Amino acid sequence: MKKITKATIKSFIKKNKNDLYIKTKDRFNGMIDMVDDCQDQTIRKVTSTDDHNDYNFGIKGAWFVGSSRDYFNIAEFGQFKGYEVYNCVGTFYLLVKENK
Repeated sequence: MKKITKATIKSFIKKNKNDLYIKTKDRFNGMIDMVDDCQDQTIRKVTSTDDHNDYNFGIKGAWFVGSSRDYFNIAEFGQFKGYEVYNCVGTFYLLVKENK
């Protein structure tokens, strides 16, 4: 199996731009100065944004810290497949619906 890199994730986003879903597991909480579980961990359609494109690649709720501090794994939730992205500010999943 090939190593999953940031380029792999960028390609996945570009290829599935219109059919992309996101699930946020946890994110940085400034009130407690640490990563905290999200109460709403539902899988939802991606919302586009123009803010901070170097760090979120146009996806609201995604955040890449860069400098080789982002880590990637394969993810699967029922009919959804994609990638887990985790770093010092949280964990989220970029997914597509699997056609069966």
